[in-house]
This record gives sequence, structure tokens and C-alpha cells, in this order.
Amino acid sequence: MKALHKDRRFQAVVAANVLSSIGSGITMLAIPLLLVASPHGNRLFGTIMLIMTVISFMATPYIGVLIDRMSRKKLLLTVELIGFITVMLFVIVGFVTDYSTIHYVILYGTGNLYYTFFYPTIFALNQEVFSKDAFQSLNSIMEIQGQLSSMLAGAIASLVITRWSLQWILTVDAATYIAAFLCLWSIPYKQSSERSDKKHTAMKEGLTFIKENRSVSIFLLLSFMPFIAVMMTNYLFPIYLTQELKASPAAYGIESAVYGFGALTAGVFIVSIMKRTGTELAVMLNISLFALGISILFFMKLLPIYFSIVFLLAFANAGTRVARNTFMMQKIPNIIVGRVDSCFRFITLGIRILLIFFFTYVTANDRYRTGFFRAESTFIIIGWSGLDTLQKKKAKTVCIA
Repeated sequence: MKALHKDRRFQAVVAANVLSSIGSGITMLAIPLLLVASPHGNRLFGTIMLIMTVISFMATPYIGVLIDRMSRKKLLLTVELIGFITVMLFVIVGFVTDYSTIHYVILYGTGNLYYTFFYPTIFALNQEVFSKDAFQSLNSIMEIQGQLSSMLAGAIASLVITRWSLQWILTVDAATYIAAFLCLWSIPYKQSSERSDKKHTAMKEGLTFIKENRSVSIFLLLSFMPFIAVMMTNYLFPIYLTQELKASPAAYGIESAVYGFGALTAGVFIVSIMKRTGTELAVMLNISLFALGISILFFMKLLPIYFSIVFLLAFANAGTRVARNTFMMQKIPNIIVGRVDSCFRFITLGIRILLIFFFTYVTANDRYRTGFFRAESTFIIIGWSGLDTLQKKKAKTVCIA
């Protein structure tokens, strides 16, 4: 791990990720609150989430092909530059006139597209440039720094959301985009010669891997269940805080900081857990913990208890993610990892579309607590049961050399 800390490439990746997470994190905390506060905000926010998820759903397979075909460094630089230009345009708008709902919609949409490109690309880049024996520590450290960034973004957001105008928040966001661009620019990188052959970047190769490695594929798909649930809480938590707990806007920023601390704690301990239990069992244990937390969350109406459960959910989700990412890096060849990863993201986004549809309806009819409890608890428990069945059968995993 010491060698990894000293690696110039790793330092640049971490710096870029921290900068992007803080800037875009503050913005993406502010925009949902502004949307929910607008007329018919619950339904509007749900509709926007649904539309953006559909767009991501359609784009994801092609993003996977781009990740495997292009220089991953160039792709990241392009994404950062586009993010900077877009946000700067809205900074100018904010100093010229008042923001409207359509501005919030566009900002939220572009922020979501940024995440859709950035995270699978940085994942593939990390697998490409670092050695296999560094994967556990690499994913753990990436989780720690990512969550530290989220905590900092949440803490800052809780202070500035009610004090700063949006154009100043966006100015900070734009500055972090360009700083992240410069960090990524400094990474010594040469595209692998194995990926330079454009004949081997067809989308179907990702599906072929999934079909030929069914045990690996089913395990990975089920391990995404907490991630899907967390994506839904991004919609439900602002509504729950404002309508059920009657909390101030600052509570949303505090919740983000608590969530970050829980995930940070998981990042610190997950390597030790994986070494003791193995990667697969570590995934199952964390999903079990998540199922417990999500099943009791909406029975709690006290803000301190709510934050405690958020910590538990964050720990479990982050632990699952680190273990799953390590498993993927170990089992999936880098030459096709973008397409295989995009296949799983495609499936999980499809599930997310159906759930957003459902939750937008139940929240519009003031039944979000019942709907959330029934749907998400069942969803997570099914995922855990599926993993448990696979573990008991001791399914053999096969990796393409």
C-alpha cells in the first residue's frame, strides 16, 4: 500500500476524484432541494430522475464501447472539459438573470450524465494502469477518498445552501472541474497495445463474457442491489426529510456527511474483512447489513436515529461496492471491462427506471413510506437470498484468460 501511495498516477487519480466529488457534490445536493421546493416539486423531481435514467440507460452500452475503444485518459479529460464549460455557462446565466426551473433541470441532467461517464471510465483506467496485487488496497483507498470528499461536500453544502446564491456554488463547481482536468492531464499513460485493435471492441463481446461466465455474472448482478436501493434513496430522502421529519435544508447536507462517514468507515475496514472472509462472503455480509437497515429505516421518526441508520446503510453499501469492484477487477479482463461493466449498469438502470416510476406515483399520493418499505426491503432481501443460494451451491466461477 505504501508503494501505491507514492505512485504518481494514483496521486493524480485521487486528486482528480476528490476535486470533482467536492464541486459536483455540492451542486448535486443543492439542485434536488431547489427542485423539490418548486411547484409540484415531488412529481417534477421524480419525472426528471426518470428521464435522466432512461437517457443513461440508452447511452450506457455505447459508453462501455467508448471506454474499451478510446484512450481512457482522453475520455476523462473530455468529460471534465465538457462539465467545466456547461457549468460556466450557467454561472454566467446566474449573474445576468434569475434561475428558473428549466435551469435546475438542465444542471441536474448534465450532472447525472457526468457521473454516468466518469465512474466507469475511472474504474477501467485504474484496472488498466495498476497491478492485480494492488486491487484490494486500490479500491479501499478510492472508497475512502471518495467518501471523505462526499463528507466535505455535505459539510460545506449544509453551510452554503441557505447562505450562497446558486451562481457562487456553481463557480466553485466549475473551478473543481478545471482543476480535475489538470490533474488527469498529468497522469503518465499509454493505452494498452492489446486495446489498440479496433476489431475487438464490439458491444457483443461484453454479452459473450456474461453468457460464458454465468456464476460470476449472477453474483455481480445481485451484488448491485444495495446500489440500486441507494439510487432510489437519492429521490426519497429529500422528500422524507422535508415532509416526514420536518427537517431544515441543512439536515440534507448533514445526512450526506453522515453517509460519507459511514462509507469512509467501510473503506477503512473492508480490506481486513475481505482478507478474513473472502471477497464473495464479504459481499453477502454487507448486503445482509443493508437489508436490515433499509427494512427498519422508515419506522424511525427521530432525526438522530435516522442519521444512525443512514450510517449503517452507507457502511453496507460501500463495503459491498469495494468488494464487488475488487471481484470485477480480478475476474474480468481489462480489454472488455468497459463493456461488461456497462452491461451490468444497463440492467440495473432498467430496474431503476421501473422503481422511479413506482416511487413517483406513491409519493404523489402520500404513500411513500409504505411504498418504500415494501418495495426496497423486499428488493434487498431477494438480492441477499440469491447470493446466499449461490454461495451454498458453491457455484464455480470461470474467468476468461
